[in-house]
Amino acid sequence: MRKMLVITRDGSRSEDVSDLLDQDDEILTETTLESSTPNDDLEVDTLFVDVESLLGKSKSINKALKELWAHYPSAAIVVMADEEQTNVAVDAVKAGAFDYLTHPIGKDELDLVMDKVRESDVLQSELDYLRGQFWDKDSLDYVDTRSQAMRDVFVKIRQVAGTRTTVLLTGETGTGKSLIAKLLHRHSDRKGMPFISIHCGAIPDSLVESELFGHEKGAFTGAVRRKLGKFELAHGGTIFLDEIGTVSQSVQVKLLNVIQERIIQRVGGENDIPVDVRIMAATNEDIQQLCDEGRFRRDLFYRLNVFPIRIPPLRDRIEDIPRLSESFIKQFNGLLTTEIKGIHPDILDAFQAYDWPGNVRELENIIERACILETGDVLLPSSFPPDLLDTQGEVVTSPVKTSLPLKEARKVTVDKFEKQYLSSLLEQCNGVIKESAERAGITSRQLNKLMTRHGLTKKAFKKQNKNQEFRSKNKAEHKDPIVS
Repeated sequence: MRKMLVITRDGSRSEDVSDLLDQDDEILTETTLESSTPNDDLEVDTLFVDVESLLGKSKSINKALKELWAHYPSAAIVVMADEEQTNVAVDAVKAGAFDYLTHPIGKDELDLVMDKVRESDVLQSELDYLRGQFWDKDSLDYVDTRSQAMRDVFVKIRQVAGTRTTVLLTGETGTGKSLIAKLLHRHSDRKGMPFISIHCGAIPDSLVESELFGHEKGAFTGAVRRKLGKFELAHGGTIFLDEIGTVSQSVQVKLLNVIQERIIQRVGGENDIPVDVRIMAATNEDIQQLCDEGRFRRDLFYRLNVFPIRIPPLRDRIEDIPRLSESFIKQFNGLLTTEIKGIHPDILDAFQAYDWPGNVRELENIIERACILETGDVLLPSSFPPDLLDTQGEVVTSPVKTSLPLKEARKVTVDKFEKQYLSSLLEQCNGVIKESAERAGITSRQLNKLMTRHGLTKKAFKKQNKNQEFRSKNKAEHKDPIVS
């Protein structure tokens, strides 16, 4: 069953179109675009809109269509127009609308358009299926993202993976540049050949040239035998030059020649050695600025920057944090033989409010630490660094999460209130369950379920109360009798 929306200024025209459509479908009619704001339960497949309603106060067809797609991203838009407005309807089709109809609309004409819409749906499904087949099985979890910024990255990977083109990956430390490089190689026609990665910044300047290009026996002190360099080892496959911005000027000159000619010479050697490699490079520095400062050759930058891909920082893709957290939990359950089933919702809220200077790598490290410390089957606040918590042990208050759907944002707020309410109540009742439940107006069983959900234990509140009593008693015993 399709879901269709008809928007016309003239209500009778909306009814006429609705009567012509298949009555087995779900059909809604509106008289203004403003009144058609979608609800959470409606995902429109086809939208019929007349020219007057489409343009409204806007004089731009492109802008009007973009506003519609912002509300109904998967809808096929069919524009309806009077004979004198046909040129406007044609312009709308040129701007991306699916088709147009002219008033008065006949049954045959409408059926023809609907047949084309259904055919388009089938073709789109097949195309989406084929695109889905692009990723190998091991990559499906990684490429599953809710972030538009990361979707754009994966689109670029699909476009360039099958080529020999040099790729430059940029982004902050910890964003996953090396993982993207491996993903590119794994989906290229070189996937059966070597993927050789070298961290340029981790090698002393005096050895970078030898590591990249190899050396002959006796080329320098300590060169007791011939050594093949990374470029030779990567022959037929891919070489990944991580932190390319750290290499010296002399190495930059030789890299420029290799990229241009695909020929190397070992250190201390005289023979030209052809190499068939696909080059990828990565940096967390601003290469343009390095060029301006004279620290990086501009001609080498141009050779490397053939197909740039910028990896967004984690703070710009917070929609992916819950999914990434679950993925890391599964990973460490296998490595650490733990049985963690989930993560406390308050911690996920704190994650989304945190700035993540270390990006995805920092999230991975934090999850690993929590999996080691946690004694239960849910990661609780006590297993996470205090940086994520305030001085009272409560999750740091974050602004309203407008990046989340209303339903999810409401749940986050309610969960936070529930925990704060129960914590205060249990503290006042010294951890006594029966008294706390009576004051909350719920049963003891309901209270216990809520406490489990929010990671609260009566022992914690009783202990706190005993500590307070001990401090009070100790203070009374040591009072100065003259002062008292």
